[in-house]
Amino acid sequence: MAGTPSSARPLSPHLQIWRFTVTMAASITQRGTGVANFAGVALIAAWLFAVAQGPAFFAPVGALLTSPIGGVVLAGFIWSLCFHMLNGLRYLYWDSGRGFKPATARATGWAVYVGSVALAALIVFAGLAARGGA
Repeated sequence: MAGTPSSARPLSPHLQIWRFTVTMAASITQRGTGVANFAGVALIAAWLFAVAQGPAFFAPVGALLTSPIGGVVLAGFIWSLCFHMLNGLRYLYWDSGRGFKPATARATGWAVYVGSVALAALIVFAGLAARGGA
């Protein structure tokens, strides 16, 4: 029948024919950090609500955020913000029509991952030092 695709090949590209690359990983991570940033902003809103309601509301929220689990959550949120910002700058660079060569895209992808970890670590350690915890 004319126009009927062959059953021997897929109708569209599928994951089994694509090689996983850092550019693909950065794109997926950008979406994930967008969701994480939304959750982090909700956490900040809950914290602000607790502050506004007074000590009875703030005590449990403050205890959670200063616990080891809270520290990990906050550090993860800081990394999420850093990654999303740096990769967003990478996308702006792409919007200028540059950075599409495979070697450049790969290098900037790795730079975003390394830079986001370094920037987040700097922010976390600076915050701990200012608090007297480092």
